[in-house]
Amino acid sequence: MPEMVIRAKFPQPVDCGAVEKSWRARGYDCHDLNDPLGQKWNGFVHPTNELVTVVEGKLELEIGGKTCIAYPGDEVFISRNVLHSLRNIHNGRTRWMFGYD
Repeated sequence: MPEMVIRAKFPQPVDCGAVEKSWRARGYDCHDLNDPLGQKWNGFVHPTNELVTVVEGKLELEIGGKTCIAYPGDEVFISRNVLHSLRNIHNGRTRWMFGYD
């Protein structure tokens, strides 16, 4: 299984086009969200692998019972069929990207 978090995979400021290009080259699609403070996405399981990158702000992720914090430029890998949740813990909005293979 790949590392769960690759720190500073993408340089800051994060170029969303570069993230999308990298992901599409690896067979992932790409979506963009802009969450308010405290936004929670709880209890997800997907039949596909997922990538997450923070563009601005900060996310707390719980993946298979392990917790990590993602900062701008970090890339987080979530294996298929693994229970996971995300929460915006930044003191404002968090813009982030996600994609599935």
